[in-house]
This record gives sequence, C-alpha cells and structure tokens, in this order.
Amino acid sequence: MTEPSSPTAPTAARVFSGVQPSGALHLGNYLGALVKFVALQHEMECLYCVVDLHAITAWQDPKNLAAQTREIAAAYFAAGVDPAKAIVFAQSAVPEHAELAWIFNCVARLGWLDRMTQFKEKTGKHKERASVGLYTYPVLQAADILLYKATHVPVGEDQKQHLELTRDIAAKFNHDFDAPGFFPLTEALIEGPGARIMSLRDATAKMSKSDPSDQSRINLTDDADTIANKIRRAKTDPLPLPDTVEELKGRPEADNLLGIYAALAGETKAAVLARFAGQGFGQAFKPALADLLVERLSPVSAEMRRLMADPAEIDRILAAGAERARALAAPILAETKRIVGFTGG
Repeated sequence: MTEPSSPTAPTAARVFSGVQPSGALHLGNYLGALVKFVALQHEMECLYCVVDLHAITAWQDPKNLAAQTREIAAAYFAAGVDPAKAIVFAQSAVPEHAELAWIFNCVARLGWLDRMTQFKEKTGKHKERASVGLYTYPVLQAADILLYKATHVPVGEDQKQHLELTRDIAAKFNHDFDAPGFFPLTEALIEGPGARIMSLRDATAKMSKSDPSDQSRINLTDDADTIANKIRRAKTDPLPLPDTVEELKGRPEADNLLGIYAALAGETKAAVLARFAGQGFGQAFKPALADLLVERLSPVSAEMRRLMADPAEIDRILAAGAERARALAAPILAETKRIVGFTGG
C-alpha cells in the first residue's frame, strides 16, 4: 500500500467507499464491493466506511441500527479487509462528514439534484413524502469522498451519476473560492466482470437487500441448505446451456447464473460454458453452482458469526478507524473552512 501523504495535499491514490447498514449483505455486495475492497487495500490508501448517516435517509429502527452497522463491518473483515491496512469506520463517528456536507449544500445547485435519477426511482410519484436527507443524499456522498480528497471511488452503474455530481461540486468549489485543485476531480473505478449480479427471481433487476423476496438473493449469512435451495429454485429457461457466450443474448437468467459461477471461480463465461455446454441447468450446473457458492461463502459466514459474537471488539476496531479517519479529515475541513472565510476554520 502507498504511504499516506499530507492530509491537505492531493494524494497520489486514495480510495473511499462505503456500504449502508440497512439490511443483510448479499452475493451482489460481496462480488461487487467486498472482493474489490480486499484487492484495492493492497494497491492504494483505502478508507471503507459504514455509511450510517446515509442509512437514516429512510427509516431505520434505532434498536437495530448499531447491530446492522457492526454486521457490515464484520462482513468487511470476514471478506478479508485488514483494518491494519485500510481505515474502517462508521460515518457518524466522524462529524466532519456532516459539516462538509453543509458547505457543499451551499455549493451544489437544485437543478443538479433535480436530475438525480436514483431519487426519482426511489420516490416515484411520492417525492413530497421523502426526507430532505434522501434528496440531498448525493451531496453528503460528495462530502464523504472529498473530505479525504479521495482520488478514486469504486462505483456501479447506479452510482455513476452521483460521482459526476461529486466532480461538479469539487470543480465549482475550486472555481468559486479561487482554490484551483484544492478538491480533486475524483475518478470512478468501474465495476468489472461479475460485479453486476442480478436477482435470482428476475434477472432484469439487480440483486438487492431491499427486495421483499428473500429468494431473490444469496445472503452472506445463508447456510449451505438455504443456498442450495435458492439456487435450485432460481429462475431459468428450458433450454440447455449454449456453446458460446453470444448465444446467451436474450437469456438473462442463464446469463446471470453463468456470470455468478464465472465470478466465483475466477473464470471467463466462455471457460464455464466449455465445461457445461449442452447440459440442462438442473442436471449439473445448478448443483455445481450451489457447491461453489457454499465453498466460497461458508468461510465468510463463519467468520462473520465469530466477529458478531464479540460486538465490543468490532466497536473497538471501528473507533480506532474513526480516529485515523478524523486525523485525515480534520485538517482538510479546517482548510476548507479557511477558504470559505469562516473565522473558526
């Protein structure tokens, strides 16, 4: 990992990412985020946050939120994130996130937020019932990233627009306050093969922890029997697996299951097809996929259970991470306040 640079100066390579503690993590989170977190911690300076401030933009039961935050942290560690290499912390433990978000609320423009498609998708025809926090969610996300002058953020398709807003806010701040280059124009680390995992019940929709059907996803905490049952019942079509990847076009369910196998095995779809082409899903492929899922996820599930049995230790690690995060954030926020003209900066 690269050595940390001066907090207020642009860093050679610094990654920020976070996961909401708003439900159990699933296979899509594991392949799309956690596996990448583990790889990136060996390449760049990394901060991985449990974004509990974002979580409360929708109602969260206060009795469960702390436990959910610990569960996300446990998943990070169980997947292989090393808190000695990466900084892991809870967002609410670093108040500089909220303070910078207010400054950015005064930089961002309503027109920019009105164009955010994710807000429209989440609220539909009832946006007047949504919280103001949900509307300004992308501004807080920009603050999360720029508070550490992060140069890279791993993003999926649904977050690209938010990262563009982060770049717009950084550029406008730098221009308005005559501070060229103060905030970096953060770059996306685009998700690679296998990262976009779709629902087991509807392959046109992304696998999601908010889906009301538990059969739509493989949870990281599912046991072997549950995994086998979900894969057995996963939606497919009546045709056998084809000979080529091109023949998967128009077969989203087949393509999704094949993509899951390829991502877990570290192989290409073509290599998997070379082994299973011509076979029906039930006779060989689904049992093989279930076995592979159990092999890969069982150690993660077991380690998560071990960690969750000691919540005080998780809290200790998160508190130490928050202290390291604040050491980076505080001088950047202080300089930001000085640039803005606050006397307390």
